[in-house]
Order: sequence, then C-alpha cells, then structure tokens
Amino acid sequence: MNSSVIVFPGSNCDRDIAVALEKLQFKNKMIWHKETKLPKSDLIVVPGGFSYGDYLRSGAIAGKSLIINEVIKAANEGCLVLGICNGFQILTETGLLRGALLRNKNLKFINKDINIKVINNDTKFSNKYKKNQILRINIAHNEGNYFTNPDHLKELTNENLIAFKYCNKNGDVNKDSNPNGSLENIAGIFNSKKNILGMMPHPERMVDNLISNTDGINLFSSLLN
Repeated sequence: MNSSVIVFPGSNCDRDIAVALEKLQFKNKMIWHKETKLPKSDLIVVPGGFSYGDYLRSGAIAGKSLIINEVIKAANEGCLVLGICNGFQILTETGLLRGALLRNKNLKFINKDINIKVINNDTKFSNKYKKNQILRINIAHNEGNYFTNPDHLKELTNENLIAFKYCNKNGDVNKDSNPNGSLENIAGIFNSKKNILGMMPHPERMVDNLISNTDGINLFSSLLN
C-alpha cells in the first residue's frame, strides 16, 4: 500500500508517522509542502506538529500551501486521508472536515496519555478495533477543543461520523474524562464518505511496547485489511 506523508515547516511528528507506516510495510514517501504533485497514493497523512509555528491560528497557513490542492483533489476522488493533531486542524482549515479546533478549555498545552473509546469501527480506518474498545493514546496539543454547529453535530451523530470519544479507563464519556473541552468529548471525526479521518490523539506514538503501547497499531493495520 502506497502512503505519502506531507511535511511542513514546523512538522514534528512526520518521522514518527513514517516509522509507524513502514513498520506495517507501507511503501511510504515524504512529500515537502512546496511540491505541486503527489505520487500515486492509497493513503495521505497530514502529520502533527506546529506547521508554520501555528501563526495566525493552528493549520491556517499550511491549509493554503501548494501541495494542499493535490491533497484536496485526491481526497475528493476517494483517496484515504488521515490528519493527526495539527493535521486535523489543517483538514478543518481546508474544508475537507467541518468544524474547528479551539483552544483547550484550561488554555494550557496538554501532553499526556489519555483514554479514548472507539465509536465507529465499521470504516477503513477502524475495522481492526472492536466497537467501544478503550484505547490508551497520547495527546499533545494546545488547540484540541473540537467545536461545530448544532446541525453538523446532529449529522455527525446520526450518520455515525464520530470516530473516537475521550473517556476514562472504564469507558465513561463525561466532563471529567474530557481533557480539552471538546464538544461531546469528540476526539476524532470522519467526513461523510468516511475516507477522511481527523483525530487529535497520536496513534503513531502507540505502536511499540518498548516506548509506549500498541493501541495505535490497529488503525494502520485496519487500512491494510
């Protein structure tokens, strides 16, 4: 399976995602943001970090970069697209995903391992997980507070477009298990065709028991399934 990881000035998780993809035998290429053509790709990843130093707002400048036109074109043709953390923010800036990532409720940067619950396991990104499975995944963000309008929130719920929700170790989804104030504890969403996933937690950091755990590995193995 061919994958492409988009690299911006300020990306700092691009190598992490490359390691995770290559561990699962993806044929991966790193694509600099100034490129105007994408290689043939089954999966495009927009990684985490601080693209352009998060100036203006997170993902705003990256969302206007040259390569993004190719990402949008590929996504609209059905290519799988995964945006992680800053990548999720960039996807909302491009309009590929609706909503916005606001400042965390405590107005502080958060870097810690949290629990998320798999809400929809019937997608190309999540089919190796069990429905309601609880994962331990790392988050590292300052703007992870997902917000959208009431009509879109209803659509996300009714069409099963919520991928993950923040929860506690018992799977309870509530205010206490919400690290950043995200609407309805949302940690990740799909577009209507479910070929695009944006998520704030970092699955690429959870692919090796030596440094963390392997709770993130099934996201990548799902894509190969």
